[in-house]
Amino acid sequence: MPTIPSQPAASSPSSSAAAETRESYQVREVAESFGLEAERYDRARPSYPHALVERIVAASPGLDVLDVGCGTGITGRLFQAAGCRVLGVDTDGRMADLARRSGVEAEVATFETWDPAGRAFDAVIAGQAWHWVDPVAGAAKAAQVLRPGGRLAVFWNAFGFPPDLGTAFAAVYQRVIPDSPVSRRGLTGGNAYQMMCDRAAGGMRRAGWFGEPEQWQFDWDRPYTRDEWLDAVPTFGGHSLLPADARDELLAGIGAAIDAAGGGFTMRYATMAVTAERRGAAAVTADGS
Repeated sequence: MPTIPSQPAASSPSSSAAAETRESYQVREVAESFGLEAERYDRARPSYPHALVERIVAASPGLDVLDVGCGTGITGRLFQAAGCRVLGVDTDGRMADLARRSGVEAEVATFETWDPAGRAFDAVIAGQAWHWVDPVAGAAKAAQVLRPGGRLAVFWNAFGFPPDLGTAFAAVYQRVIPDSPVSRRGLTGGNAYQMMCDRAAGGMRRAGWFGEPEQWQFDWDRPYTRDEWLDAVPTFGGHSLLPADARDELLAGIGAAIDAAGGGFTMRYATMAVTAERRGAAAVTADGS
């Protein structure tokens, strides 16, 4: 479930336990699995508020944007529509290929090892992706490629289910995949995302080269039909790695819960962003010094 992306659902008790001992950016088998559902991901994943895009662009010194973990180009296309020149970087070639087909230039690499080849940017962004990046090494790499006064902005859509439906979904997870973090910890909504925001801010502070991080929040709603939500569920971290029978049973249970709630629901999203300005005039070397 998307509410605990830092502890993705695993396909077995042993793999789940192993995942819980690592940070998200260390769970490469999940980070590199999204391309299994690339077309569905592009179709079903939520977008981001235009107010967020406008605020990042207004706070940046120019229009050259690097999109880290660009995926299929969902975020990159928003910034292109705002007049920006966007380059994406993603660890999954299947996702990057779909981004290119949608008009977003994309290169394949983990951000920490990506070669900027002397290029510089006015903003480095990451939508729903920074938890797959080492927060300190990633911030140092962002400082390396940002122009003075440039902005690092990382953000996530935190999910807010209607309470009764969230409880029903959690019960389905408990029944179908009881070893998953969702089953043990429940649907925590913004709490997990606040932890990721805190980690991101801490990484920016530890990397240096940035002013004090700020946190921004944008609240918005989106209605879902049963079929729309069931289309989105397989795109969440680790879900594409579940055995087919478990995934089918999970989707059937979630679908039944939505049917019992009237066939649809309204998600209350909170887009949570952490952002900081790159200080100083001197170039930053590859090791952050």
